[in-house]
Amino acid sequence: MPALKKQVLVFDQDLAEGNKTAALVRFLEYPVKVFDDRQRLNNFLTESSGDDLLALLIRDKTGFPVLKSVADSLNQKNLSCPCYLVKWEAESLSVPTSISRHIAGTIPFPASYQLLLGVLQEAELFSASSKNSRVEQFGQLYRNLVGSSEGINQIRDMIKQVADSEASVLVLGESGTGKEVVARNIHYYSNRREQPFVPVNCGAIPADLLESELFGHEKGSFTGAISSRQGRFEIADGGTLFLDEIGDMPMNMQVKLLRVLQERTFERVGSNKSLTADVRIIAATHQNLDHLVAEGRFRMDLYYRLNVFPIDMPPLRDRREDIPLLIRELINRFDREKRGSVQLSDCAIAALGNYSWPGNVRELSNLIERLIILYPKKLVKWSDLPDKFRPNQDWIAEQQEISASPQTTSINVSVPDIVYLPPQGIDLKDYLFELERMLLNQALEQSGWVVARSAKLLKLQRTTLVEKMRKFGLSRQEDPTNF
Repeated sequence: MPALKKQVLVFDQDLAEGNKTAALVRFLEYPVKVFDDRQRLNNFLTESSGDDLLALLIRDKTGFPVLKSVADSLNQKNLSCPCYLVKWEAESLSVPTSISRHIAGTIPFPASYQLLLGVLQEAELFSASSKNSRVEQFGQLYRNLVGSSEGINQIRDMIKQVADSEASVLVLGESGTGKEVVARNIHYYSNRREQPFVPVNCGAIPADLLESELFGHEKGSFTGAISSRQGRFEIADGGTLFLDEIGDMPMNMQVKLLRVLQERTFERVGSNKSLTADVRIIAATHQNLDHLVAEGRFRMDLYYRLNVFPIDMPPLRDRREDIPLLIRELINRFDREKRGSVQLSDCAIAALGNYSWPGNVRELSNLIERLIILYPKKLVKWSDLPDKFRPNQDWIAEQQEISASPQTTSINVSVPDIVYLPPQGIDLKDYLFELERMLLNQALEQSGWVVARSAKLLKLQRTTLVEKMRKFGLSRQEDPTNF
C-alpha cells in the first residue's frame, strides 16, 4: 500500500456507531474523519479540494437527506468521490434515482475487516483512474474486479503497469472470469480512454462475415451489401479494439489480422484504398493457444504479435476468499439496477465457498439473480440454495466433525488495537452489551442456529448460551435446520 493515503470520511448520526466504523478504517491504516452533523460534513466538503478524499461511508437513519446534501456539494465542486451506504443487513433501502448515481455500493453494518478492505481498495482504483470520471463509470469498470485475494490484486497491478503502453495484451482465462472487464479497465486507465472501446466476439460472427465486420465494406462488394459500412477497426480509431475469443478466428482471417498488426493499414472489402489503423489491440480467449499453435489451428506469428503482455485470469475456485465480496457487489449491483435484493446467511455463503464454480463469476452472478427472483428481500439459508450448490454429505460431516471434536490446542484471541475512545467518552456498559450481542449473533448464524455448536464456538455451556439468548432477545425467525 502507498505510504500516503487519501482520507476516508465517515458519517453517522450516532457518533459511537460512527467511531466503530472509523476504528476499523484506522486499523486498515487509512486516515479517517468522523462526522455526526450534516452541516459540519457539508462545510468540510465545501472547503476541501477533493484531491485528498478517498471515499465517503454514510449511515443515514433519517432517509437520504445527508446523501442528497453530499451529492449537492460534490456536484457544486465537480468532485468524484465514491459514496458507500452503511446499513444493517436487514435494512432495505430504496434509493431515489436523483442521487443513486453517486452511490458506489453498500456496506453491511458492522463491516468485517476483509469486506471493508475490499471496498477501500475499489475506492483506490477509482481514485487512480481519470480525475473527471464519474461514479457510475466506476461501478461499471470495477464491479467484477472485486476482491482482496493475491490473485486479483496481481491483476490490478498488471492493468496499471500495461495501461499507458501501446503493447498488445492477451487476456487468458476460463469463461466467466472477467476477461472483458480487464480489457475495459486497461482501456480506461490508458491515454486512449477518451476514444472508443469496441468489443468483437470472434466466435459469434460467421466466418464469411467476419472480414466485413472487422474491416468494413463498400456498396455492392458482395450480395447484400446495399451500402458502404465502417468496420470495427474504423469505429475504434484512436481507441481500443477488443478481440474476444480470438482462438475461434478462422485461419484466413488470422493472416489478414496479422497484416494489419504489422503494417497498421487495411482495406474495406471491395476497396483498394488503404486506411490507417490507429488502434490498440487487446485479445482474449479461454483456449490454450500454445496447443492450437502446435496443432496448426492458430498462426504462431500472430500468437507472438498478440502475446506481448499476457494476463492470466484466476478462476473463482482459486480465489474463494473473494466470494463474500463478490456476493455483496452483485447484490448491490442488482439493487442499484432496481432488479431486487436478497441476503445470504453466513452458512449459505460458506456453502457457496465450497462449490467448484466451473462458470466462475458469471455463474455466481446468475445464481444471485435467481435467488433474488426466488427469495426477494429475504434471508437465504444454505438449505434454500439450488441442489448443485448445496454442500454434499462429506462437507456436512466434516463440519459436524470439526464442531464435535475437542479442542487440543489453545487458540489465543487477541483484540487488535482498533478500539477508538472518542474525546467525549462512551457508555462502556452499552458498548460491551452491543459487542456481546453481535458476537453471539454471529456464532449462532455461523452454526446455522444450532445452540450446541454455537456454544462450542464461544467456549460456553449450552445452558449459559440459552440464558444469554434470552437476555439479548436472540431467536431465529424460521425453524432452525441441523446439518
